[in-house]
Amino acid sequence: MQKNITVKAFLALFILTLIWGYNWVVMKLAVQYASPFQFAALRTFLGAIMLFVVIVLTKRPLALKEFPTMLLLGLLQTCGFTGLLIWALVEGSAGKTAVLAYTMPFWVMLFAWPMLGEKVQGWQWLAVVFALFGMVLIFDPLHIKADGFSMFLAVCSGISWAISAIVSKKLHHRAPELDLLNITAWQTLLGCIPIIIVALILPAPAIQWTMTFNLTIIYSMFLSGSLAWVLWVYALQRLPAGSASMATMLAPIIGVLSAWLQLGEVPTTIELVGMILVALALVIISVVTIKKHQAIDIAEGQE
Repeated sequence: MQKNITVKAFLALFILTLIWGYNWVVMKLAVQYASPFQFAALRTFLGAIMLFVVIVLTKRPLALKEFPTMLLLGLLQTCGFTGLLIWALVEGSAGKTAVLAYTMPFWVMLFAWPMLGEKVQGWQWLAVVFALFGMVLIFDPLHIKADGFSMFLAVCSGISWAISAIVSKKLHHRAPELDLLNITAWQTLLGCIPIIIVALILPAPAIQWTMTFNLTIIYSMFLSGSLAWVLWVYALQRLPAGSASMATMLAPIIGVLSAWLQLGEVPTTIELVGMILVALALVIISVVTIKKHQAIDIAEGQE
């Protein structure tokens, strides 16, 4: 029975990584028919509404709690991470944006040192070297291209996501009873407000409501929005957090391959080596994190 539950959880996680991985191509297509802020506003607002619908249908807690922290999470994760990465996709490639945005675990490890007192140790230093060298190769500073600003925005989106993860971790320690979907829905709704304001203020051509753009909105609402989060919560409740998080690292790989096949974004050899180094760094970080959590669980079980 337990084996079947685990298999279903990993199947849910695999479907989730396919959805999130291909979403990079979907977002790249979307910004061809709307400004990045118009699309980000639509995506985040409608995504928040869908999350609240899921909360109501699953009879989870609906009330807003920890407002200041929720607002900070919204500014960092929805406004910062989502807004910056969609902006990055306007000028840059979907594949490189995906890889650079998913450097989040690397930034979490670095920022956790001053913010949580978790020092970088042992194998983590190798991950630091791989990640930094990999990002340098992706940027290729000796032959910087027109998408240099886009890559900078993608890195900033990963940093914003990382800081939001640390804030979320502090929130969980302070209020462990808060529901994950409730946190996600409220921070998405609060975080989309600045994006909507910017989208209304900045001059931009009218949205082209083509079939392709409509499909990207539907994909963002139902698949990468509500369905993806339901699958994530389902897997997270049935698998160790470290294993679940490590599996999502397939998403940027799927993003690179999808962009390669559908958009013709063929990475150069140097870029490909850089992506592989970043991927290796994330694998090292994930393995070290999983082992650390397993050691803590064993120690707590012996008490």
